[in-house]
Amino acid sequence: MADNYLEKKMEDYKARTVTSSRNRPSFAKLLRKNRSHRGYDPSFVVREDQMRRILAVNRMIPSARNLQALRFRPVLHDEAHKVLPHIRLGGALPQLNLPYPGTQPEAFIVICSAVAPDHYVWIDLGIAAQSMLLQATEIGLNGIMIGAFDKRAVQEALRLEREPLLVIALGKGIEQIELVDIHAEEPRAYYRDEQGVHYVPKVCLEDLILK
Repeated sequence: MADNYLEKKMEDYKARTVTSSRNRPSFAKLLRKNRSHRGYDPSFVVREDQMRRILAVNRMIPSARNLQALRFRPVLHDEAHKVLPHIRLGGALPQLNLPYPGTQPEAFIVICSAVAPDHYVWIDLGIAAQSMLLQATEIGLNGIMIGAFDKRAVQEALRLEREPLLVIALGKGIEQIELVDIHAEEPRAYYRDEQGVHYVPKVCLEDLILK
């Protein structure tokens, strides 16, 4: 009886593990889904618990010299108006004036450094930003890294002690985004077709590998 009970428990555990792994997106799928969205569903509000889950990845990722100098200012719906006027999206498509009215992001993560930024801090910044966006993608959100913003204005609006290094927008993306294989010598600027599909050129693997 005991043997049968333990055997059944083991079978149940294996079944749950298989089901869980099937439902979990693969790393490759996360990377493909983790695209830069410039338009968001205005009816969706990023919750505080979702924001904290995204921020929590910074306790697990690598940090050069383990300095852990980055600091993060979450901005939810009630404060979005402090950041929105000072960001720019879609620099390669200025004629579209992105984001379209009513599709602006309504949540942000503003990243600063507790020390004077140096080579190592900038490395950490890239790791942190990508890791947080991957976590956002895993829980069904979308985002974009924003380097084009008025640093001083954001700093003053949020009363930050340090000048921001990067802003990440978060929300429920509404855009259709496709990757396009190109060779290294071809143009790399993103573009959109008449239906609004957003295309992102990516250099093919063979041209990335040094011979």
